[in-house]
Amino acid sequence: MTTKKRILVLCTGNSARSQMGEGLFRHEGGEGWEIFSAGTKPSVVRPEAIAVMREIGIDISDHRSKSVNEFTGKPFDYVVTVCDNARDNCPVFPGAKQRIHWSLEDPATVEGSEEIRLASFRRIRDQIRDRVKTFFKHLTDTAR
Repeated sequence: MTTKKRILVLCTGNSARSQMGEGLFRHEGGEGWEIFSAGTKPSVVRPEAIAVMREIGIDISDHRSKSVNEFTGKPFDYVVTVCDNARDNCPVFPGAKQRIHWSLEDPATVEGSEEIRLASFRRIRDQIRDRVKTFFKHLTDTAR
């Protein structure tokens, strides 16, 4: 029996970037992976994140914002920080085989009309999607 690989995606609020990352890692990784997300200062999942993920066929509407403290001391193969604040302020995960940092803008800070905000969320979603696909491609390439 093989053990599933585990990924924890972290940001500050666990409201946008890490939530989209969790959904994208789950979608791309499939059954062999357990994916979680959390924040150093959790809040609520942003409706814009739910909307732009739905546009690409990924439903994160049942996600909730979680504290990184829920995962402290639990083993992870990868801990992925998607904002500089989380990288600088998250606890150490001694069991993590690898830490990865992606410095991404926070779409939740964009002000303006709904369309302007959604455009920002789409841009960050697409950046995360590209990085997630590259992550799995790299794993596949190095396994050969």
